[in-house]
Amino acid sequence: MASSRGLVCIAAGFYAANCSLGISVAQRWVDTSKFRWVHHGLYILTASTTAIAFFASAGQRSPAAIALAPAAAPLFLLQHHGARPLRRHTRDALMAAPCYAAGLVLAGR
Repeated sequence: MASSRGLVCIAAGFYAANCSLGISVAQRWVDTSKFRWVHHGLYILTASTTAIAFFASAGQRSPAAIALAPAAAPLFLLQHHGARPLRRHTRDALMAAPCYAAGLVLAGR
């Protein structure tokens, strides 16, 4: 079985990659109009690996599970609200950042 630390790192990595792509598109550094599925795919990977990391951490009684649990709310809001308006989408996405940061710190213990 994979370590909860490794799984938290993977989930945080997908989250960071998705945020980086979102920022790049919002700043018009990258045009993904023909490849919108990439951002959507990263969202699916972020949400699914976060769930896997949460359950693995909870099963191993890692405190990282407590940190990752609240990330479910912003991930849900992203899907529920959609991309417009961009300010709300950005706020929803950034609400998960402390969860991943705390998860990484706590998984390292």
